[in-house]
Amino acid sequence: MAVAAKAFQLWRTRIAPQDTVTEVCRTAGIKRSTLAQQLVRGKVAVSTVVAIARGYGLPVVDALAEFNGFEDLPAGVSPPTDAELLSQVSHIDILRLLVARSDDTESAWTDEELGLAPFPHTGSVRAWIEAIDPGDLRQQLASTTGVARQNLSAQLTAGRLAPWIAVEAGRIAEVSLASGLVVTGLLTPEEGGWPENARAEALHSVPDLELVILARDRLDVLGKQLRRTELDDRRDRALWENLG
Repeated sequence: MAVAAKAFQLWRTRIAPQDTVTEVCRTAGIKRSTLAQQLVRGKVAVSTVVAIARGYGLPVVDALAEFNGFEDLPAGVSPPTDAELLSQVSHIDILRLLVARSDDTESAWTDEELGLAPFPHTGSVRAWIEAIDPGDLRQQLASTTGVARQNLSAQLTAGRLAPWIAVEAGRIAEVSLASGLVVTGLLTPEEGGWPENARAEALHSVPDLELVILARDRLDVLGKQLRRTELDDRRDRALWENLG
């Protein structure tokens, strides 16, 4: 769900009454043709609103709250849960910590030295959904959004999730409404209220057994993804061979 072009135009005029569309695009770092196409279609991408808000130095969460479907976003921002934080730690970093613990070198690391890879990482969106799932999240999302479950699965497989669906997932799971926008890369961690070293702190607090289980689960997901990719490659090669 994008925002209505009419609502966008009213908002744009309010935050930059003296600026032309060209000047707004230049300030936001977006192409004028991109915005023009969105306006013609009558729907403006949420990412466009975010880019313009950043360009004008406006709080992004408050800017999004100006539009239908995001009104409760500022009030719904809260610190991420440990499960959410861990979902945004890559399998490589989990394995690195396991090795450090086995070598008894973890105690020498600070959060900065741990050097967690930035996120979103590969699989961020699916990992986040699984971390907040009360048991029937996909079913509830399909029911409340009207998006078929197979379409939701397709988005997760592709590592993406529409902003309005990500916010709705937060509502259903009763976590921060900004978390889904952070893990999809629409908002920065700072904009979404994620503390700077929170992921490292959450990772360090995981006991050895739970860390091993977490690593196992991540590697299992990775293995399934690699098998799927390999099967797709085989089908593509077979198709080209038949065509050739």
